[in-house]
Amino acid sequence: MKSVSAAGAKSAALDLKRSLMETYAINEKANQLLLANVSEEAWGAAPPVGKGRSIAGIAAHIHNVRLMWLAAADKSAAADKSAKLPAKLDAEKATRAEVMESLAKSAAAMQKLIQKGLDDPAGKVPNFKPDVVAFVGYLIAHDSHHRGQIGALARQVGHSIPAKAGFGLWEWGALWKDCGFTR
Repeated sequence: MKSVSAAGAKSAALDLKRSLMETYAINEKANQLLLANVSEEAWGAAPPVGKGRSIAGIAAHIHNVRLMWLAAADKSAAADKSAKLPAKLDAEKATRAEVMESLAKSAAAMQKLIQKGLDDPAGKVPNFKPDVVAFVGYLIAHDSHHRGQIGALARQVGHSIPAKAGFGLWEWGALWKDCGFTR
């Protein structure tokens, strides 16, 4: 369906379902960009105040919270070992490569759950209220909060995220293209 703007140019109508799915993919692309740019020295460094999570621990936490939601939304998948949910991460032992791979896998599993919510006539995600749009908002807010923590912690331990990557986290149009999306 095409709509006509005030200037007379034709534009495609917004596909909210596609847009929500793409937005969640962009969010994960931002996670991957950030983690790829954390220095080795900062990756496992303890927080300077002596309590709290390391960057590795924060990144593992993002993945593990996704697993919690996947289990809460589909009890049968959590009980069925053949459902192939990604494994929970041990933040003390997981390498950056393992964390990044696990995050990619849990993001893909979350995208399937989001799609199920979008396909539901009422937009429901089991055990989350009010609906799938709020669920996507929650997921992105959670990841974004922890991206901020990672950036702050990297700076606190003396190994800031490179400026190009830091600014790149805000370039959602570029991240969208990096995901392979076009219109």
